[in-house]
Amino acid sequence: MDRIDKILNHDLFLYHLGKNNAAEADRRFCRHGMVHFLDVARIGTIIALEEGLELDREWIYAAALLHDCGKHEQYENGTPHEQASARIAPEILKDCGFDDKETDVIVTAISRHRDLEAAKEKNLNGVLYRADKASRACFACDAEKDCNWKDGKKNLTIRY
Repeated sequence: MDRIDKILNHDLFLYHLGKNNAAEADRRFCRHGMVHFLDVARIGTIIALEEGLELDREWIYAAALLHDCGKHEQYENGTPHEQASARIAPEILKDCGFDDKETDVIVTAISRHRDLEAAKEKNLNGVLYRADKASRACFACDAEKDCNWKDGKKNLTIRY
């Protein structure tokens, strides 16, 4: 997973991670930092294995690490974070050794990680969508009662 280690140390990734952390410093609800990114990566890996999908683990981790890297832009100027993240990701991926085909697959998954239609897909798009949603431990959250997620969307039991 050398390319994943490169992402974790990439200056642009670290810059956006820092911007997310600063933007959410006082946030009471779910945050979009390293803990979330790694939860999504690990859950995504479990989903892919359980569903018998032959997805490269580096693709899952790369998509998970980068899928919310532009979240701060949503707070700053209203840019939907999936669009901001999809715009940021290609430079990081290419610098870290992902080829054009891999970059396209990963960036597509990032851009669609909030697209309900992607949830049904048996590919990286679907894995990222489902892992992102499953990563939230609403059942153990102190702010769950005040959260604007509808009860049907909240994770009130452990899925993975």
